Amino acid sequence: MKRARIVAWALLVLWASSGLAQDLEAFAKNVTVHRLDNGLTFVLVERHTAPTVAFHTYVDTGSVDEVAGITGMAHLFEHLAFKGTKTVGTSNYEAEQAIYEKMDEIYELKKRLERNPEAQPEELARVRAEWAALSEEVKTHIVEGEFDKALEQAGVQGMNATTGSDATQYFFSLPSNRIELWCNLESDRFANPVIREFFKERDVVKEERRMRIDSNPIGRMIEQMLGVAFHAHPYGYPGIGYMSDLDTVTRREAATFFEKHYNASTITIAVVGDFETGSLIPMLERYFSRIPGGTKPDPVETIEPDQLGLKRIEIEDRSQPLIALGFHKPSALHADEPIYDALSDIMGGGRSSRLYRELVTEQQLAIDVGAFTGFPGNKYPNLFVVYAMVAQGKTTAEVEAAIWDVLADLKAEPVSDTELQGVVTRVRAGLVRGMGSNAGLARTLVTYQAMTGDWRDAFNHLDKLKLVSGEDVQRVAGLCFQRKNCTVGAVVPPAEED
Repeated sequence: MKRARIVAWALLVLWASSGLAQDLEAFAKNVTVHRLDNGLTFVLVERHTAPTVAFHTYVDTGSVDEVAGITGMAHLFEHLAFKGTKTVGTSNYEAEQAIYEKMDEIYELKKRLERNPEAQPEELARVRAEWAALSEEVKTHIVEGEFDKALEQAGVQGMNATTGSDATQYFFSLPSNRIELWCNLESDRFANPVIREFFKERDVVKEERRMRIDSNPIGRMIEQMLGVAFHAHPYGYPGIGYMSDLDTVTRREAATFFEKHYNASTITIAVVGDFETGSLIPMLERYFSRIPGGTKPDPVETIEPDQLGLKRIEIEDRSQPLIALGFHKPSALHADEPIYDALSDIMGGGRSSRLYRELVTEQQLAIDVGAFTGFPGNKYPNLFVVYAMVAQGKTTAEVEAAIWDVLADLKAEPVSDTELQGVVTRVRAGLVRGMGSNAGLARTLVTYQAMTGDWRDAFNHLDKLKLVSGEDVQRVAGLCFQRKNCTVGAVVPPAEED
């Protein structure tokens, strides 16, 4: 049986090289999609090449699911998910919870007093002192880092998490004899979460914002650019949140967000590595069935209105000048998505790309260029972005004009078959590299299973890419690369008179 599975894995790599559908079907025999009664879905792939297992949990919620007043909540909860449960990370859960309830009341009172210009200073000082005392008292019941330590003692590798516009993802690998530990901890943190060390982690996120956005000109430009490009859709919110929201968001709001967006129907998990599916499924049923089921939250209904003209935002800073052009495009589920992928590679796929050849090599206007699709997310209509780091002595205006010239060429005539073949070759190579590890395969399969409902779409996408023609690229370039469809963001030197 193990030899057969190794052969199936080899066939998958062969498929990525040859595109043979029958080899994909041979690999598919080694993949099991198992759905629990509560709605949680697993993608299980046995791969007995090493005694390790990779786990990748994909929660179908991100910053796009936030509303004004709680921006940054999805990212904040990612931090909180490592703080333990009712049994992990605490010496006395009941006592700890009682203090949290008092803290919630005092915090609401403190917020009201701080906002009231007529509040009595003595009352505000008393409330702040009570708040500080409770903050110290609750620490006596917290066992810091117990969740992480349990995994570290078991030999965890690559433990991390990430929050994007569309999803929050948790991932790491363990020795194969520690699968049950993962089942226990991973199911427990979503079945029995505790909004623990909330204000401490809120301060951590605020510091992240200071580093990534407030003190980073590129970060500030991107935040402003998204807010201008999406004035209606929540893709315009910064994933890390606005500072004013981070200053005021509460534990109760965090609990409400979790209850709505973290029920079992929003969770998809890939498990890839050294295990026996027949033995694993009963274990998954036993542990993960305790996560409450529920109805998947409705998708965002707001549709970004059509742009009526070019939008522009400039950030003045004494740093490396940068320019980015963002063009509205459909979601990743649109039939034209493979064409947009081809466009991004043709324009920004390495030193042979059109942008690099024109702006860096020939005109020497930029020192780095690129193009990518799916910004800031893929679930809803998003942006196709073209960017360039401006060379010394050149201006963003010069670089922008050169970019428009490259776009005009793409709209004027079809790209060659040679360029399209290069796209397929590079994407195929990237697919093989991404599947070279258990963790990479888990990430790829769970993303497609959650987004499209079928992990096979990770591989079918390459076949669709092979069907893209030069005329397809020309058509989509003509639709997308219009001035009225564009938002320009730039980091520019301060004006001399300033």
